[in-house]
Amino acid sequence: MSTKPTTTDIEWTELDQRAVDTARILAADAVQKVGNGHPGTAMSLAPAAYILFQKVMRHDPADADWTGRDRFVLSAGHSSLTLYTQLYLAGFGLELDDLKSFRTWGSKTPGHPEYGHTTGVETTTGPLGQGVANAVGMAMAARYERGLFDPEAAPGTSPFDHFIFAIAGDGCLQEGISGEASSMAGHQKLGNLVLLWDDNHISIEGDTETAVSEDTPKRYEAYGWHVQRVEPKENGDLDPVALYAAIEAAKAVTDKPSFIAMRSIIAWPAPNAQNTEAAHGSALGDDEVAATKRILGFDPEKSFEVADEVLAHARKALDRGREAKAEWEKGFAAWRTANPERAAEFDRIAAGELPAGWEEKLPVFETGKGVATRAASGKVLQALGAVIPELWGGSADLAGSNNTTIDKTSSFLPADNPLPEANPYGRTIHFGIREHSMAAEMNGIALHGNTRIYGGTFLVFSDYMRNAVRLSALMHLPVTYVWTHDSIGLGEDGPTHQPVEHLASLRAIPGLNVVRPADANETAIAWREILRRYTKVFGKGNPHGLALTRQGVPTYDANEDVTKGAYVLFEAEGSDGQSAEPEVILLATGSEVHVAVEAREQLQAAGTPTRVVSVPCVEWFDEQDQGYRDSVLPPSVKARVAVEAGIGLTWHRFVGDAGRIVSLEHFGASADGKVLFQEFGFTAENVANVAKESIAAAQR
Repeated sequence: MSTKPTTTDIEWTELDQRAVDTARILAADAVQKVGNGHPGTAMSLAPAAYILFQKVMRHDPADADWTGRDRFVLSAGHSSLTLYTQLYLAGFGLELDDLKSFRTWGSKTPGHPEYGHTTGVETTTGPLGQGVANAVGMAMAARYERGLFDPEAAPGTSPFDHFIFAIAGDGCLQEGISGEASSMAGHQKLGNLVLLWDDNHISIEGDTETAVSEDTPKRYEAYGWHVQRVEPKENGDLDPVALYAAIEAAKAVTDKPSFIAMRSIIAWPAPNAQNTEAAHGSALGDDEVAATKRILGFDPEKSFEVADEVLAHARKALDRGREAKAEWEKGFAAWRTANPERAAEFDRIAAGELPAGWEEKLPVFETGKGVATRAASGKVLQALGAVIPELWGGSADLAGSNNTTIDKTSSFLPADNPLPEANPYGRTIHFGIREHSMAAEMNGIALHGNTRIYGGTFLVFSDYMRNAVRLSALMHLPVTYVWTHDSIGLGEDGPTHQPVEHLASLRAIPGLNVVRPADANETAIAWREILRRYTKVFGKGNPHGLALTRQGVPTYDANEDVTKGAYVLFEAEGSDGQSAEPEVILLATGSEVHVAVEAREQLQAAGTPTRVVSVPCVEWFDEQDQGYRDSVLPPSVKARVAVEAGIGLTWHRFVGDAGRIVSLEHFGASADGKVLFQEFGFTAENVANVAKESIAAAQR
């Protein structure tokens, strides 16, 4: 581990120092004004953030979405003012009034940074550690993007070469997700990633000695990172010269991600609040803010004081950004001239368009044949992979079970990996047994742009992923989760692996579309719809979770109404064999649809006109107009039965007072899946009997 950077060419003027101190005072004032927030870390981190935004990163504040920009992730999202003050100073669009309205209704400066809400915010952060994994995903995406468009270029010479910078705190590195992601980054040798650790020794409960005694830099060395430590100046403040030198040294290491440990003092230089847990999450108080201003040479009677010359100096970032972008565009234009076919591909992908004729490659499955929907999904991915190069992904060490291998001959791995299929630009990602970081890395990949990402594991392990899944929904990110082994139908592995509450729980996440197809053809149409939806709002859509079976299920004729979320799979018939008004409606999803179909046959044979409605996606169905919804579930038909091998929470609003639900309100057991379906009532006979109960209740 290097502890003393040896070279620097940074120009650090009195105006630079004044701008840093201004950011500190703005952070203290913003929290003091609203009465709550996290001032201490923003004060101590001001030099690091300023160096990144003013001295290091290639970005254009006037064009925050410029393709060639470096990315910045504030994993320590509670310290949002660390970012907001730099966005204000550099000219990204925030103004002083925005800082004054910090954490208030309708402001551009919410308590934690929110993607899509504030220009310059690359990802929503707050749940600690998520940002570290987002940054790892961005670094992975940057490498894959380079492979799509400019793989032969020498390192550092491509217009697609850029860096991902992230700042993490003690809490970020204590959360397990950061360890998962950091292990992945070291294994992948992501030399385009630089992580700065705010080593301030303070958390909400006081000194971090209460919970942590490990040697964190040594841990990162063990992960395979390039590690440096930057000591503070004698007065305890971060040393901008040493920090800049460390960042430049990190950028020069291209075969490892870089970790920079920055020893800081929280709330520096507040005379009484510095180095205290109170400074982490509470306003400093009027007296302490005034005292801090005196120390830094500001007027204690003034709030939100920004000297004109300081702002003018910081806003030169706009000039530097314009120049950097113009220089980049020269290289980009030369690349376009030399690579016309790749340039056309770039334009298509950047516009969110899919290749002409891609839908024709989707498989159509033979009716009647039993196919597991996980297997059908795998065939879809292999078919589309050949024509959609931006589509890539993998699974959490379950590829053979999830059927997520898009290309067996091309694994996303460093070139010096001993596996024969290793390719730094490979199609198939081996996320390892790291479900939580996989989901957050997928978010980072989607946020980076210009690729389409999916990732798989067993549905029961979506619990490990949940916080990252929630954030993908919060950010409206176009990621696809492939969750297989979706019920007790997986069999002998037993209740530890059999999802029961998961479907209802995931459907409770606003903005997440949970798709549980009934058969192979529904699976293919569902994939097509997911990709179409991402095309319409590429980079800004809703995430989807596919819940897929381990076991084979009967295949029905393809029906385009799958895209509407629910549709009539089999219509009710009268004694003459013609369509008739249903006396009862059976709703089902996934592997239970064929049970409902068999129950319908029994009910029809007994003279009860019965409609079967397949409901692959409740969220898609909710999007439809009332007329369509009523055509599928006529309000006049009160007798209804919902069938799903999980808890019935989803279905009460669909079946009504006279309706019934065939569900699983307890954990499963270890036995063959067919036995479990029989023992737990997922049979045609039981569903038919429950339907009769519902008919009787509707007639009362």
